[in-house]
Parts: sequence; C-alpha cells; structure tokens
Amino acid sequence: MNHYETVFILNPVLSEDQIKETVKKYEDFLVSEGAKMVNKEDWGLKKLAYPIQHKKSGFYHMFEYEVVGPTIEPLEVMFRRDERMMRYLTVKLDKHAIDWAKERVKRIKTGA
Repeated sequence: MNHYETVFILNPVLSEDQIKETVKKYEDFLVSEGAKMVNKEDWGLKKLAYPIQHKKSGFYHMFEYEVVGPTIEPLEVMFRRDERMMRYLTVKLDKHAIDWAKERVKRIKTGA
C-alpha cells in the first residue's frame, strides 16, 4: 500500500459550504477508490507568495492517505477539471516522511 499526501488550494471566493462540499467530494472519491484516510487538515485561508489566477489568497487543505492502485492520476484529472481548484500537489511519502507526518499529527493533537 502506498502512502500519499495531497495539498490543494481552493479559490478564496468560495463560500464555506462550497469549500466543505468540494473537500467532501475529493475525500469521497478517494474512499470510493479504496483509499484509507490517515489524516485530513484544514489550514484555512492563507496569503499566497505570488498571485494565482489574479487571487492573492486561497483555502489550503491537506489529505494524507494510503491507497493501492492507479488512483492518483484520476484524482489529479478531477483537480484539473475543477474551476474551484487553484493548485494541487501530491507527494508519495517514504518511510521517513511517514514518521515525520505521524510526529506532526501528534504535536498538533497535544498542542506542543
């Protein structure tokens, strides 16, 4: 089973309901493809380092999941077709990155 982390930025003009709907859409897609969600994070509205589509901020979200099979390519095709999506990045995690991610989640939960 491969371990992945996907970070994506949503358009800042979306309402809170639209953001929740979009995040749920992609989470449901991953689960339907057999992915096991390890961690989800909502990083909120962040200022961008440079404008994207004439926008200076965006809503950041992160999914960490395990999946077998060709799921990443269809997910990224969906990202490219969605006008609400500004940017995305999917990274396959190695054993060191997985350990680091577990430590990060533990620190977030304990507030350290």
